[in-house]
Amino acid sequence: MLKILRSYPDGFASMPDLKRDMAILATSGPDWAARAKRMGARVPELDLFSQRLVERVNGGWRITDKGRAMLELMESRPRTPQVQPEDTRASFASAGAIPF
Repeated sequence: MLKILRSYPDGFASMPDLKRDMAILATSGPDWAARAKRMGARVPELDLFSQRLVERVNGGWRITDKGRAMLELMESRPRTPQVQPEDTRASFASAGAIPF
């Protein structure tokens, strides 16, 4: 829902527009479903309404600034530590085998 709302001017979508867009995404195939699950796994306690990530306005919903920030967090790539060649050699050496 956050992603859909962000795509609209001023972050607002009427209920019919929101329902239509959600139906399109729900039937767009396994790639979208997998992506949505990955994003949701980053914030398992996510609650759009109690956390005030969206607000009800004139027969529709609008994403809040807090909702935009949450979406940024969910879409960001997780940082993974970079393994340096020296680290790799050291871990193989401690295991008793050096592949180099």
